Formats: sequence, C-alpha cells, structure tokens
Amino acid sequence: MKLAISVDMNYALERDDPALLAITAAKTKGQTVLSSVLEIENATLRWIDGEGNVGQRVWAHAKAGRLNLRYRAEVEVSRANVALPTLAATPLYALSGEVLSYLRPSRLCPSDLLRTFAYERFGHLEGGEKIAAILDWTAASLVYVPGSSYATTTAFDTFITREGICRDYAHLVCGLARAGNIPARYAAGYGANVDPPDFHAVAEVWLDGAWHLVDATGMSTAGDLAIIGSGRDAGDIPIMQTEKWATFIHQRICVSADHPA
Repeated sequence: MKLAISVDMNYALERDDPALLAITAAKTKGQTVLSSVLEIENATLRWIDGEGNVGQRVWAHAKAGRLNLRYRAEVEVSRANVALPTLAATPLYALSGEVLSYLRPSRLCPSDLLRTFAYERFGHLEGGEKIAAILDWTAASLVYVPGSSYATTTAFDTFITREGICRDYAHLVCGLARAGNIPARYAAGYGANVDPPDFHAVAEVWLDGAWHLVDATGMSTAGDLAIIGSGRDAGDIPIMQTEKWATFIHQRICVSADHPA
C-alpha cells in the first residue's frame, strides 16, 4: 500500500529555542520511503538518529521565533498483516539485550502496577494468543475520548479511568504485554484511517523473533501504517519538544492511501 503524507505545522517559539521534531517517516523494515521533503522557513536543521536507531529526528532552530513547517512524503508499506494467534513468544533467556529492555516498566508504562491483573486475566494464554486477548480487552474496555488525557497520563491512569486517545491505548497495550512477559514498545506513525486525522500511536510486540505492529483502536493495521519511530513510551518519541513554551497556531495532518489493484 502506498501512503501520501502531508503535514503543516505552525507554532510560535521563544527566540533562540530550537524544536526537536519527530515527524519524518522512517526508513525501516516493512516500509520504503519513496519521497520525503521537509521545509521549515528560516531554520537551521540538524539531523540525529531516532530512539533505537529507528527513524530520525531533527533539531530545527527557527531564527524568527516561528516554526512554519511543511512535510510531504510518499511511503510504500509492504508490512504483512499476520494472524497473531499463530505467533509464539520468545523465551526470556533467548531475548537480546535491546529487546529485553522493552520488558521493563517505563515512566508512562508502569507495567509492574499491571502485573497482577495481567496474570489473572491473561496468564493462561501464551504468545500471540495473549496479545490478541489484550487487544480485544483494551478495545472493549476503553472509550476513545479526545482531550481526556495529558502528556503525563500513564498506562495505569488509563487502566483506572478506562478512557483516552490512541497514545493511551498504545501505552496500556504495552503495559499489559510487558506485565505478561512479552516485550512491547510504543510507536508513532501515520495512518490513512485515523479519525480525527492526526499523528497516530500504536504498540509493537516481540513475537516469533520480530516486532509486530498492533493497534487496539482499530484505526490502523500493520499493512497500512507508516512508522516515524519507536521507544519505551511516548516520552521517547515526542512529535515536538522544546525547552521553553511553544504556542500552537495551526496544525494539519492528511494521509491518503493508494490501494494496489
């Protein structure tokens, strides 16, 4: 599937306060970036690697204290949609050091607080069957409510309130998977079916020796999502990060899909 991505962002920044951005589609397994153009008016750019070497971030030093950004990209997604129940869990002793780190609690995914519930609810299941059950439970238990959470809302907060947005769904799936001894990480990306149109968040789980995208909101699948980056939680992949206050003026994200014939 081919995705056409269009992003326009306009923010007022404090003078001499650069913005760290994570908005460009990653050159990573399962997707090919056919074209990618980032334009930021009157800004000096410095590129750095993303978390875990997935994708890139860019420091944008806008000289006039105004971030006027335009990003256009075309991404071919070749990632296959797989049947989760057919995937096996990797024994803990066989995990690499990098993957093992995604079993541990993080600031926004305190999986240790979810361990008892995960054991009681999903402890009888293994591997992909456990992840499928976690996704079904999350989708049925949460209500998608824009504006119901904040940047500091954790997976445990969402578990209590039972409401949130895509970021909160992804955090809760990651938290429950880690509590069930399956490595999971948070991923940001672009999907054509995201409603309302915006940056999107999903989870990735480690099964059968590979990362697999899963989305409890039901708005995307592995085969129709272009990934920006991934990390322990949303704190590792902020779309925009500044030291001082940034004032929102305008933002528009548009993603369209060209389905193969």
